[in-house]
Amino acid sequence: MEVALSASCAGDAPLGVAVSGGGDSVALLLALAGRRVHAVTVDHGLRPGAAAEAQFVAGICARLGLRHDTLRWQGWDGQGNLQDSARRARYRLIADWAAAQGIGRVALGHTRDDQAETVLMRLARGAGVDGLSAMAPRRESLGVTWLRPLLGLSRADLRAYLAERGQGWIEDPSNEDARFDRVQARRTLAALAPLGITAEGLAETAARMGTARAALEAATLEAAGRVAREDRGDVVLSRAGLDALQGEIARRLLVASLCWVASSEYPPRAEALAETLAALGSAPRATLHGCLIARETDDLRIGREPAALAGTVAPAGALWDGRWWLDGPAEPGLEIRALGEGGLAACPDWRATGLPRASLLAAPAVWRGAHLVAAPLAGLCNGWQARLATTLSQRIISH
Repeated sequence: MEVALSASCAGDAPLGVAVSGGGDSVALLLALAGRRVHAVTVDHGLRPGAAAEAQFVAGICARLGLRHDTLRWQGWDGQGNLQDSARRARYRLIADWAAAQGIGRVALGHTRDDQAETVLMRLARGAGVDGLSAMAPRRESLGVTWLRPLLGLSRADLRAYLAERGQGWIEDPSNEDARFDRVQARRTLAALAPLGITAEGLAETAARMGTARAALEAATLEAAGRVAREDRGDVVLSRAGLDALQGEIARRLLVASLCWVASSEYPPRAEALAETLAALGSAPRATLHGCLIARETDDLRIGREPAALAGTVAPAGALWDGRWWLDGPAEPGLEIRALGEGGLAACPDWRATGLPRASLLAAPAVWRGAHLVAAPLAGLCNGWQARLATTLSQRIISH
């Protein structure tokens, strides 16, 4: 058999491929061989065999003449959800690696079975249209285009493909650990087969939900063009315009605005959003999801919450707070931090910018130790400019 890949993996630009050593990702690697591929493996350091699995992948890449890197995660503190923490760390590590390598696309080995399991897990959490659309074939996040070219194929298809080529793979023992939600979903899916609930059917449901989600996103994007505007990293929403929107579209626009400003992958809880909006009926401002929401005369302004940026530091030239680039005369020892009270005091012309004081406190600034070098949004440029990595529109349609 052959593994047909979508056109998203074509082209002359370098393509990253995440390979764990399992059957799905190894099959993807073989199917992509012949393109400008650079493979990457993340060693989470959670199992004794993880390093050997990375070496196994490196050996396949050497035989195929492909570049390969291993990234190591050392951030697990034993708190919270292990699989979720590992997943987030894996995406962040790969995104940083891709940026350093000049790679804009990374292919992932998720299959139709993974899609079906995701639908089941989200059903258990009471998900709506977005959640049940599950994994998209193409997604923009963390500055990378993530591709899933195998969503139409089953694990069995891919293992048959590997067997025909005499290529082995490594089974992750955690795939049999019933403590993990995905393993439970896998077993539940097998138990549901007599009812006609199959991986194929659930994957088709996800595809239909994806179509519905795209329609809702298009409506939200159109609404944003009428009632929202970006203001140097803030989102300003017409209160009258927002009130006139259909409820689901208004909710989506608010959530997208909050997530864009906070550079957050996940939305706020529905209950928290409702409580915050109710509070704004009488209070002049409220905080939610790392954002400060302030009532202006006719608008709602959503900006970054200054207190949420404590400890957020990046070297000059790197992306700060997940969305800001600062361009200027970089030199050793410079770093990007929030402007803060002390920095704002060193910007005598900040009022002329027209941005609220709270927004400027959370603005990106260039520092050399305790000395403020530049704060472009506060009128202290010194050869530096601030630019956003994404737009609100991109946030609305890419998640």
